[in-house]
Amino acid sequence: MIIGEQKPLQEIIDLIESENASSILVVGCDSCMTVALAGGKEEVRDLVLELRDHAKNHSVNWRIKGLTLKRQCEKNFEETISADVENYDVIVSLGCSIGVQMMSEKYPKAKVIPGINTSNMGAPEGRGIYKEKCIGCGDCTIYRTGGICTLTRCAKGLQNGPCGGSIGGKCEVDPDTDCAWSLVYEKLKANGETDKLLTLIPPKDWSKSHSGGVRTIVTR
Repeated sequence: MIIGEQKPLQEIIDLIESENASSILVVGCDSCMTVALAGGKEEVRDLVLELRDHAKNHSVNWRIKGLTLKRQCEKNFEETISADVENYDVIVSLGCSIGVQMMSEKYPKAKVIPGINTSNMGAPEGRGIYKEKCIGCGDCTIYRTGGICTLTRCAKGLQNGPCGGSIGGKCEVDPDTDCAWSLVYEKLKANGETDKLLTLIPPKDWSKSHSGGVRTIVTR
C-alpha cells in the first residue's frame, strides 16, 4: 500500500494562507491513507477542528468543511463532490500524491494543496508502523532472493550481495535495521536454496522503472 504522513499543522496553515483562502474543503481518502492513519475520516475530523481552533484564536473568518472519498485516486469518486469543490477557495487533500494530482486534473480551476507527505510503498509492521518494501522498479526479481526486495531493503540497493559490512545480521548504516542480505541468506538456507546466491543477478532493466519516464499500465 502507499504510505504517507500528514504534514505539520503549521505547514498546512501556511499553504492555506498563501492562497488567501477564506473557505477550506478538507478531503480525505478512505483507502491507503486511512490504513496509514494519515488521511481517513478521523484525521479529516481532527484537522478540521484544528483549523477551526486556529481561525478562532487568530480571529480569522474561515469556513471549513471536511469529507472523505472512497478512493481519491479515481475520478468517478471525485465527481461526487463537484458541488462542494465549486463552493470552496481551496482544497486540502489528505490523499496520497496521486490523489492530489487526480483532484487537480478533475478540477483544473480548483486550488488543491497537499496535506500529506507521500513516502513509499510499504507494509504494516504494527499499528501505525509501516516499513518500505518496494520501490516500483518495474522489473521484479525477488524470486531470486527469497521474496525479499534488496533494491528497497538494502541501504546500498545491492542486487548481488552482501556488501560485507553488516554486523550480527544488522546493517552497517543503521544498527537497528536488519541486513537485507542476511535475511535473504536465512530464508534461502531454511528452504535449502542457498545455491541461488551463486548465480549473479544481471543488471536491472531500468527502462521499466521511472528512469524510463512516466509509466502507463494498460489492462484488458
